Amino acid sequence: GIDEKDRLPVIVSVHGGGYVYGSKEVYQFYAASLARQGFVVINYNYRLAPKYKFPAPLEDLNAVLNWMLKQQKDYPVDVDKVFLVGDSAGAQIASQYGAMYANSEYQAIMGIEVPKITLRALGLCCGTYDLQKRIREDAGKGVMRDYLGKEPERFAEKLDVLKYIEENYPPTYLFSSKGDFLMKECQPMAEFLKNKGVECEYKIYGNEQTGHVFLVDMRNEFSAEAN
Repeated sequence: GIDEKDRLPVIVSVHGGGYVYGSKEVYQFYAASLARQGFVVINYNYRLAPKYKFPAPLEDLNAVLNWMLKQQKDYPVDVDKVFLVGDSAGAQIASQYGAMYANSEYQAIMGIEVPKITLRALGLCCGTYDLQKRIREDAGKGVMRDYLGKEPERFAEKLDVLKYIEENYPPTYLFSSKGDFLMKECQPMAEFLKNKGVECEYKIYGNEQTGHVFLVDMRNEFSAEAN
């Protein structure tokens, strides 16, 4: 067995890619850089749209956390110190998972039972957080159609994530960059969380050349600072 004093906090990385692409391979150097800070890092793939629709990525993240719970006899994970980090679509997935984690009513609506872990905080980069607003703006084309199909209304309450965020939502660090096309999503979400009584900070990094999901590029001068 593993000695309790040897257990390390865990970072689970939820990759980006607009729900339709991206993989753990792209994130291997990023994950390794986080591991060097003294964390166990779980870098994984989830099922992608358009073949797999919502809520496949949330089910897969839940499966990873259940797996981690079962593997604690073999890996030095501290299941009471778990952090989710995500960028772009991964930030949206992680933020929605946080809502399920903190709200049993929303868990029931989603039909996903969250394992007995302690989610200490979320790190959300270059994401979009208001699914209902995104669906309206997307107008039935693009990534949201790939992810939700032609009739997102069939998911009803499941897409109303912000409605289920309350003050027990995990502490959150929201960040973006000046060259990120989703930069404008960062501050409203931070203010929304603060208004709900959630511990939250946000920051915009870099300059106009600092692009979307800059944190994964280990050569980017602002990546290390953000991480």
